[in-house]
Amino acid sequence: MSATSTSAKPITAPDALELDSLLGSEELMVRDTVRRFVAERILPDVGEWFDAGTIPAELAPELGRLGLLGMHLTGYGCAGASATAYGVACRELEFGDSGLRSLVSVQGSLAMFPIWKFGSEEQRQEWLPRMSSGEAIGCFGLTEPDHGSDPGNMRTRARRDGTDWILNGTKMWITNGGVASVAVVWAQTDEGIRGLVVPTDTPGFSTVDIHRKLSLRASVTSELILEDVRLPASAVLPGVTGLRGPLSCLNEARYGIAWGAVGAATACYLSALEYSKSRVQWGRPIAGFQLTQQKLVNMMLELQKAQLVAWRLGVMKDAGTLHPTHVSIGKLNNVRVALDIARDARTILGANGITTEYPVMRHANNLESVLTYEGTTEMHTLILGEAITGERALA
Repeated sequence: MSATSTSAKPITAPDALELDSLLGSEELMVRDTVRRFVAERILPDVGEWFDAGTIPAELAPELGRLGLLGMHLTGYGCAGASATAYGVACRELEFGDSGLRSLVSVQGSLAMFPIWKFGSEEQRQEWLPRMSSGEAIGCFGLTEPDHGSDPGNMRTRARRDGTDWILNGTKMWITNGGVASVAVVWAQTDEGIRGLVVPTDTPGFSTVDIHRKLSLRASVTSELILEDVRLPASAVLPGVTGLRGPLSCLNEARYGIAWGAVGAATACYLSALEYSKSRVQWGRPIAGFQLTQQKLVNMMLELQKAQLVAWRLGVMKDAGTLHPTHVSIGKLNNVRVALDIARDARTILGANGITTEYPVMRHANNLESVLTYEGTTEMHTLILGEAITGERALA
């Protein structure tokens, strides 16, 4: 018997292939810090938040103090962490709830990133320090009631009026909208699609929160209403024109989702595993039944593969070799896998699985939204189809 085999350890449930050994010291520190925060601050109450359809406002400055808001950006109070560390943070946050990870990823990848990447120095200085601390919340105004997957045909329009801009339109399904201090709004102009940094106290800007949601309930989702919103010339993001701007932001968010989905799936898997060991039927734990073991093993296998995909994306992003099509692989695969795991976990928990006493149905409901936002399954399938065939099937 070899030395390797004699020192080998059997697999453990959370990380069968010890994939976290691939992480560096920075990533492991982020993992432990965020995992502890989620365990102490989120998990005891998130079921009640989900039931009530709310998320505490004070979480934002708490996340800011942990350095999680815009953590993958540099300067302006941002942590300058590696892409892999940011991914690990998303994984641990979504172990708690997709709404929590959405708050962080919208803040950092969709609201802060365009200001950091395409904004003027004045815009960066005005907003990024406050956003990184959680003092100011941001939102990202792209999706419209009639234009989700087809943002190039958005109806929101900004027109010049002297040196000012007049902004009109409606944005829909906007995370953080009702609590935001600033909105990055994308609009048609005579020059092409432009991004505008809009303080939410500007006259003509209003929001309506979306209620009666059955998914992402521990998250603020809103409609943005823009009625003759007058903005100075300095409101425009000077560094980008066209769809490249908003799509690059979405690519940042999709990367975090690929990691976050692993966290949601892990929560479901561990909940089902522990439940199966304690739930007794016919005089024995259901963990001892073959079909239950088949479900648990399939969950474990798919979870490990999804984690490898996320880790590889992080390595490529840190090396500067990550292409948007690579991110589509992670978003498409990992969210689909997470949703399958959540559904199978629910069957192991039986009727108990539909309550918020356990995390499984909450994650399953949340993942139904994660499956379609930041690019639907169909869109990512066609993106990858074109990449591997060279033929464009998307109209």
